[in-house]
Amino acid sequence: MPTYVRTEKCDGCKGQDKTACMYICPHDLMRLDKDGSETGHAMKAYNQEPEQCWECYSCVKICPQQAIECRHYADVVPLGAQVQPLRGSESIMWTIKFRNGNLKRFKFPTRTTPEGSADPYKDKPSIDMAEIAEHGSLFTKAAHSCDMSQFCQS
Repeated sequence: MPTYVRTEKCDGCKGQDKTACMYICPHDLMRLDKDGSETGHAMKAYNQEPEQCWECYSCVKICPQQAIECRHYADVVPLGAQVQPLRGSESIMWTIKFRNGNLKRFKFPTRTTPEGSADPYKDKPSIDMAEIAEHGSLFTKAAHSCDMSQFCQS
């Protein structure tokens, strides 16, 4: 279900040129209505095409005012409930409010390693560029655990 902005909470990211939700949206759906001509609410963000929303929660997680919410599917969140993430510098906390008023909170670290310390090529063999250029060796090494006879001619 698409995201929507609670205009009473949104402050337009303090009047900057680009709001946080505009910056983070991978589908470029979020807009800032500077003069109120689009939505009737000046300096408020809005989702310009809700039906195109990917429901990635990027805008929901980055909003500093927690002004963006998402209508959830009934199989994920029971009808009438709400889910709101609160992102900190070290963790993200998900708050689930059930329709009976009960609250559940889940806190997860946003990183498991210090920033900049991840080495994606650690323990990987070095690349032999000559071998890469030879297309015939693509499936001849024992790089896969499956039956390679289906790929190689004897």
